[in-house]
Amino acid sequence: MKKYSELSYMDSVHRDGKIWNFSMTGILFLFPIVVGLIFSATPDWTAFLGGLVAVAPMYWAVGIVETITYLPMLGSGGTYLSFVTGNISNLKLPCALSALEQADVKANSEEGEVISTIAIATSSIVTTVIVILGVILAIPLTPILTAPILDPAFDQILPALFGSLGVAFISKSWKIAVAPVALMLILFITIPALNAGTVGIMVPVSALFTIGVSRILYKKHLLD
Repeated sequence: MKKYSELSYMDSVHRDGKIWNFSMTGILFLFPIVVGLIFSATPDWTAFLGGLVAVAPMYWAVGIVETITYLPMLGSGGTYLSFVTGNISNLKLPCALSALEQADVKANSEEGEVISTIAIATSSIVTTVIVILGVILAIPLTPILTAPILDPAFDQILPALFGSLGVAFISKSWKIAVAPVALMLILFITIPALNAGTVGIMVPVSALFTIGVSRILYKKHLLD
């Protein structure tokens, strides 16, 4: 009975995940089509195909790498939900990992699947509410938010967020963390073209590099 229940739950996760992901893909394609029909505007297909050929392979590669990278950390349900709602590396992944750590469960366990999905769903709801409030309060709060005295604080939001997460996770396994941190520092310092816009690509690269280094350390019995 337990085996049947687990299989039924995972079947429903994959079924619903595929439905929502394919539905969102259709909606994303539908928006420019509807806008084009309303305004009787069509793209320059030669330029469109030229641009698509130039950038599509990169996004296909990133999509494949991200799926392989995030799935073991987020679980099946969390991965489906994250790919629909977005902001994986800077919102969904930290929320899921924090929830899994607090519950002391692994992502690939039955409990981890549920907790990761709930954490990501909660993050998505909170983000949506904050965005709605931001839209409503944007104009009234503009004088306060654009005050020069607050500029230093806003500049430190992301460093503070990822710095605190980094300390928490790096301190748990510093031997594994040294290699990817060193690699990213070297790449971003020596290659000026790498900037905030390339983070989505570099996160999967760093994750795969970390997996490889961890495998080597494990084989050499250097991990506790």
